[in-house]
Amino acid sequence: MTDVEVVGSGPNALAAAVTLARAGLSVRVFERMAQLGGGARTAETVAPGFRHDTCSAVHPLALASPFFRAFGLARRVEFVTPEISFAHPLSPADGGSGIAYRDLERTVDGLGRDGAAYRRLIAPLASRAREIARFTGSPLLRVPPHPLVTARFGVRALVQGSAAWDAPFTGAVAPAMITGVAAHAIAPQPSLVAAAAGLALQTHAHAGGWPIPIGGSQAISDALADDLRAHGGEIVLDHEITSLDELTARAVVLDVTPRALVRLAGERMPGSYRRRLERFRYGSGSAKVQFALSGPVPWADERIAGAGTVHIGGTRARIAAAERDVLAGRHAASPYVLVSQPSVFDSTRAPEGHHALWAYTHVPAGSTVDQTEAVIRAIENVAPGFRDVIIASHSTTAAQLEADNPNYIGGDIAAGAATLRQLLARPVLSTEPWRTPLPGVYLCGAATSPGPGVRGQSGWFAARSVLRHEFGMAHTPSLAP
Repeated sequence: MTDVEVVGSGPNALAAAVTLARAGLSVRVFERMAQLGGGARTAETVAPGFRHDTCSAVHPLALASPFFRAFGLARRVEFVTPEISFAHPLSPADGGSGIAYRDLERTVDGLGRDGAAYRRLIAPLASRAREIARFTGSPLLRVPPHPLVTARFGVRALVQGSAAWDAPFTGAVAPAMITGVAAHAIAPQPSLVAAAAGLALQTHAHAGGWPIPIGGSQAISDALADDLRAHGGEIVLDHEITSLDELTARAVVLDVTPRALVRLAGERMPGSYRRRLERFRYGSGSAKVQFALSGPVPWADERIAGAGTVHIGGTRARIAAAERDVLAGRHAASPYVLVSQPSVFDSTRAPEGHHALWAYTHVPAGSTVDQTEAVIRAIENVAPGFRDVIIASHSTTAAQLEADNPNYIGGDIAAGAATLRQLLARPVLSTEPWRTPLPGVYLCGAATSPGPGVRGQSGWFAARSVLRHEFGMAHTPSLAP
């Protein structure tokens, strides 16, 4: 009999599988698709020779994650870290583009009168980025290992998550930059959850940067899979699990949503726990558009070409309004659009002289509206002539995102609404939320603490819980290469 069976092959599922295999257990992973990786896959979806990431493209948390540091990811996968972590194009009337260099002081110099306020906000966090990663990558119900750092982070999140968010600034550029990052959370602006998520990402923008894996996000998944197989683990592709009755191992780790767990467990699920899971809420959707380009994006501000990530949406007020529309169930007239052009830094992504562009925007949950034209218009506003370099495109609506990956309910790529309650109860209020009341059944993934992001943390935590409770192993095995 296999010791542990894992359902799913995303970064969290593979993190759990690797940890358990390293402990000497026999591990089998089941993946419903023909390609492993979940939200960290890379494929030729637009045209031959153009390699696009299917979800995650840039990885602010990958090299900062405690799990991936223990795993030695930087020694297994080649990354390139752009000098500019992100850029936020604005019109000259609004103050011009915000450029977030890895070098905080260079960023500050470009912000004029608001530079000092930006430094006061970010510098104390960027200087303690490793502690921030540990705090934000752990369940909030646990005592923080660095209380002073946690307090500094919390105070800043409270200000940026409140109606006083503009108080430190006089211009439009710095606030827009902060909100452009916070909008990754797909949450109301301002709100404590959005501010906390944004500040965590912005900390890494000015610490280690926002790295891009050479060859695409698939390289991260493949590194995990290679280590699993090297330690006796097995991966079964094209095999969908529809019931817990199909699993016979001593312990099971599921990288699924709470809704899927209820379905898989059926009558085995205790009623009280089912009701707690059914209270878990899912967020707004995303719609994705991938492009094959005949050349680089013709940004009006040429500096933007050096950014790994670009946030398009205008001023802080405009982004907040667009996000309010989406949360109210409407498609925004001027949507927030997140863009990445990794082929600028990684020649493996497109044929010579060509480029691969990845973009997504936020939409109401379950939307079936193709966002290709909306994304093109948004990019054209800050890169006139963009249409002229498009060779082909591939659109994925929010509804199609869920069809491709059932964890993205309604197109919710975070697998759970970004609310204060679900910052604490993910998916339930517990110091060990990965352990379910079903004997030997554990949950991991973005719907569990500490939430979304390619960092492997929830899978690592779930595996350590399995080792303690099912196999009596108190020590976490080494993950080093």
